[in-house]
Amino acid sequence: MTLLSKEEIEKSLTELPGWSYAGDALVKECTFDAYMDGITFVNRLAEKAEEHNHHPDLEIGWCRVGVTFTSHDSGGVTERDIKMAKEAENLL
Repeated sequence: MTLLSKEEIEKSLTELPGWSYAGDALVKECTFDAYMDGITFVNRLAEKAEEHNHHPDLEIGWCRVGVTFTSHDSGGVTERDIKMAKEAENLL
């Protein structure tokens, strides 16, 4: 899959509140009122990731989940990452 330019990524980020571009990836730290709310989000996101065969790196903490999307096989951000970040937003 083709890597997106920095300009394309920046444009896409205007539709993704709280997401940023760092280290060739899209990243967001999501916060929740309760620990189990974060776990529920992770489980729902994992199901979407399986559907699309594109999986995030996740970091789970107390009432927070860090989400990172990058296309390792392409070496950066592609349309798949934008699509999955939007899927994650829909779950929040």
